[in-house]
Amino acid sequence: MNGGSSTSRVPLLERHQVTPEIASIYDALLAQRGVVPNMFKTLAHTPGLALATAGYLKALLSDGALPGYYKELVAVRLAVLNGSQYAIAAHSLSASQKGATAEQIVAAKENYESDALTDAQKLGMRCADKLHSSARDVDDALFAQLKQHFSDPQIVELVATAAAFELFPRFVDALRLPTTPVPANVQESAPNKKG
Repeated sequence: MNGGSSTSRVPLLERHQVTPEIASIYDALLAQRGVVPNMFKTLAHTPGLALATAGYLKALLSDGALPGYYKELVAVRLAVLNGSQYAIAAHSLSASQKGATAEQIVAAKENYESDALTDAQKLGMRCADKLHSSARDVDDALFAQLKQHFSDPQIVELVATAAAFELFPRFVDALRLPTTPVPANVQESAPNKKG
């Protein structure tokens, strides 16, 4: 299943059905994204997991050693490789909201070797592709190339992002979560910037 199904295997919990701690996550997501992702409406069944996932994803996908928009592009790439329509839609929107251009998002989906990405960004995408195939494919030669373009903290963030987005697309698709609807005002107001 690709996450495009309209019926979730586990009910999606609305704000009035969750604990106050989870309601605060819903509020933060609504303020940031304009919508509460269906993944969180499912994780709300296990509050500890929902809280931990929200904290992990905030730390992982915010600006850090690498810009947040680029990590979202890596998430888009992994979503494509995993065939997850849910994750493709969610992280394309997040990438746009964090400043990725439409051309960069298309490149992550279709041809990251295009001119939309820098040489370092293309190398990071190649690393993500290799990690998707097998962690063993991130060999010494590729790692040496990464070291020429990225600092150690950047490499950690790149690999952590690629590895995390092997997990999340599988989670949402196994539970057949419907793609989270995108509010029109969010889509229209998403900022874009160049690489």
